[in-house]
Amino acid sequence: MAAMDRRQQIMNSAERSFALFGYKATTMEQVARIANVGKGTIYTFFDNKEELFREILRSIIRDMKHITEETVQDDQSFLDNVHQSMDALLEYRQKHELLIKLFQEVNEFGTPQAKEGLQKVESAILEYMERQVTRAMELGQIRQDNPKIVSFVLLKLYVTLTSDWNKTNPALHKAQIQSFVSQFLQSGLSPT
Repeated sequence: MAAMDRRQQIMNSAERSFALFGYKATTMEQVARIANVGKGTIYTFFDNKEELFREILRSIIRDMKHITEETVQDDQSFLDNVHQSMDALLEYRQKHELLIKLFQEVNEFGTPQAKEGLQKVESAILEYMERQVTRAMELGQIRQDNPKIVSFVLLKLYVTLTSDWNKTNPALHKAQIQSFVSQFLQSGLSPT
């Protein structure tokens, strides 16, 4: 098997192990068993579990960036692009088993590496959103403000309405979330 194929096989197996057992309970022995390789083979590509985990997170972030690049269209308004990209990202996050497990692990055990991994994913989303917010400000689609703060509020608003809200209230439909966010943004970020 080619070196890159073996490396990818190890990454896929490690991602599966992290998704099943969490960061804390995953061992290199488990990854080797799932990948059907010797433990030493893993160490030819990765120095330790932390490096392997970081590489998987980089891959997830690349996937998320690709998703947002596919959804954002220059001929659409800022709000339409926000809705489409946030929907796509949150759907990805909700379906991605590793991210789900990391959220559970952080909530249940507070594992520092899981928390750091989720922060890296969130930071990547925020960096992307900040570029979109800055562009919308330059085009006069929204009022001038601190793009970092606006991006942070947008992300937290979406996460809260799609995830946190559901813990104590009936789940909102996508159209309800979009309507609320649009009204909120139009009155709070309108350029006039």
